[in-house]
Amino acid sequence: MINYNNKRFSAVNNSNNGETSHETVFHYKQIDYIVTAQYNGGKIIHGQLIGLVNEQGEIDMRYQQVNREGKLMTGMCKSKPEILPNGKIRLHESWQWTSGDLSSGQSIIEEL
Repeated sequence: MINYNNKRFSAVNNSNNGETSHETVFHYKQIDYIVTAQYNGGKIIHGQLIGLVNEQGEIDMRYQQVNREGKLMTGMCKSKPEILPNGKIRLHESWQWTSGDLSSGQSIIEEL
């Protein structure tokens, strides 16, 4: 299992309806199979996520964030890891808002 504890990630790609960007930094923590993160930057003032990681390193998570417009946004996401040649982790994410317009999208975040 991949251990995400104390890893930092930043978005490198996102759908137009998403709020994360290269300015958004995620600080991951992991205890056993439970992953949490705090994040901010770009359009996001403060965000939190909690998820479960499986043996393949895939994460099933829920997130909540307050954006620069002062709106509380929530969603769910499934992340699949790819180990890059330099040993860093790239996460391929499929997400959906559970607030707002309920739209979905794809994003990629990479370990810093």
